[in-house]
Amino acid sequence: MDEPFAWLTIAVAAVVTYMWRGLGVALAGRVAPDSKVLEWVTCVAYALLAGLVARMILVPVGPLAEVALWMRLAAIAACVGCYLAFGRRLLPGVLAGAVTLAGLAAIFGL
Repeated sequence: MDEPFAWLTIAVAAVVTYMWRGLGVALAGRVAPDSKVLEWVTCVAYALLAGLVARMILVPVGPLAEVALWMRLAAIAACVGCYLAFGRRLLPGVLAGAVTLAGLAAIFGL
């Protein structure tokens, strides 16, 4: 790919990206926070996030694929348990999951 075409591609991608962001900013003040549309968007966002997390756990790629499924599930259990134990605080849960996964990987030589 020659250099002018690459710059044109980057410029078009930037315009399209910022166009949607600008449209979102312009319309954000007109959407009621408790509207059905925003509730639907929130549900879709949570569903996408849950799907991505499930995919990372069950069908990982890259270095995570080398870690056994039981280790990934143990890390998730530690993460959720610590999240609930600390009053639904995200940071302790994430740290517990990361430390559990790293610890198990270190103990079992991964």
